[in-house]
Amino acid sequence: MSEQAGRREPDGVEALYAEAGQWHVNAGGETIHAKRMPGRWRRIKWLTASVWLIFFLGPYLRWDGRQAVLFDIPHRQYHLFGATVLPQDFWMLSLLLLFFAILLAVATALAGRVYCGFFCFQTVWTDVFTWIEERLEGAPAERRRLDRAPLGPRKVGLRAVKHLAWLAIGFLTGFSFVAWFVDAPTLWWTFFTGDASTAAYVAVALFTVGTYLLAGFLREQVCFWLCPYARIQGVMLDRTTLVPAYDERRGEPRGRLRKEAGGAVQGDCIDCHQCVAVCPTGVDIRAGQQEGCITCALCIDACDAVMDKVGRPRGLVRYASLDELEGRSTTPMRRRPRVWVYTTILATALAGILYGLASLDAIELKVLHERAPLFVRLADGSIQNKYTLKVLNKTGEDMQVRIRVDGPPGLMLVGADAPLLARHGEVTPATLFLRLSPAALADESLPVRFVAAGERASGETLRTERESVFIGP
Repeated sequence: MSEQAGRREPDGVEALYAEAGQWHVNAGGETIHAKRMPGRWRRIKWLTASVWLIFFLGPYLRWDGRQAVLFDIPHRQYHLFGATVLPQDFWMLSLLLLFFAILLAVATALAGRVYCGFFCFQTVWTDVFTWIEERLEGAPAERRRLDRAPLGPRKVGLRAVKHLAWLAIGFLTGFSFVAWFVDAPTLWWTFFTGDASTAAYVAVALFTVGTYLLAGFLREQVCFWLCPYARIQGVMLDRTTLVPAYDERRGEPRGRLRKEAGGAVQGDCIDCHQCVAVCPTGVDIRAGQQEGCITCALCIDACDAVMDKVGRPRGLVRYASLDELEGRSTTPMRRRPRVWVYTTILATALAGILYGLASLDAIELKVLHERAPLFVRLADGSIQNKYTLKVLNKTGEDMQVRIRVDGPPGLMLVGADAPLLARHGEVTPATLFLRLSPAALADESLPVRFVAAGERASGETLRTERESVFIGP
């Protein structure tokens, strides 16, 4: 066998080398046309991206005759399936924001910018936009040739269809966003008949243009220059964080694949640049962790495919920690203090949210005792206390609420003969009096309990109560 035959490269590798010269890191001066390759991480990426279908389909889910999740800002009511959250319960929003902030920190500490690579709306929308672009204009090399080609009927036609598709996705994005704040079926009618609010039209327009520009044109430059998360991720990683990484000890020295009788004369990296070709931000994972890496793991699929072709084991590029790459012993997750701190905060925030949702009452009652004076003595000698009651109706309908009081024998409630009309979504105040003869006043202060009860149109009885005191001389 001749020396040339002994150096023959496996089928398909020549094509990889021919394509490698077309790829380099983009500094913002041109559009990145990333190559799409099938693989495990590409499938996972599509599955995680499908979570955003909730954003588009969620507003059309119905619950008890109305939209299941509706953030009704004009009426200051936020419906979450069977629960109605009013501004008075917004302490739960603080816990929710804390929960997601710490969840992001936990994910970053464990697996780097996994949110960016698999869940971020910018990443997902850009992926969809470039998928449409590939379906219409072809593979990356064809798209680059089309970019350089002069304007002609074919180029104008393809670009027109592509941009119309992008604008349609942008419009659906904006419309779906507004549908979380306005009843979705009603919005479809009012929006196209000109009866929707100005805010709805402005919001849809802003989201349409923003999505079109960010996902269609800026793309990876948003991750480089506009997203603050890229700037702070460095302080959130440590030596035990799992990130897509290049095994330099195994891959170097890199070079074109050559085989001789004595075996390989170089590292496993054949310098095919496929890891750069598939990267949506155009970075070279072999240069180590860098700002542009969004941890999407597509470079792992590309490298594994090449290793399969050249007959070498997978994992040259893989999820690994710095300790693992340097051959050090890895720290188990259970021994990482930061993970335990994050987990404790997450559990506390989640417990608070669940407690808040579980303790939400359809009606709430607050009782304020008059402080000046604490009591008055009437002409008949009885002692009278004044109270201001505030009834919060969290249902979607007005309700007749009756007030009664439980307390020592002989206690008389004045001012509650007629039911109180509690408007839905509002706090309805009422001023009431309690009277008690001095003979029944066994102490300077006696506990009393106010009870508010109402009935919904469906026949369901709602009840709430609040403790207070009756004060005497």
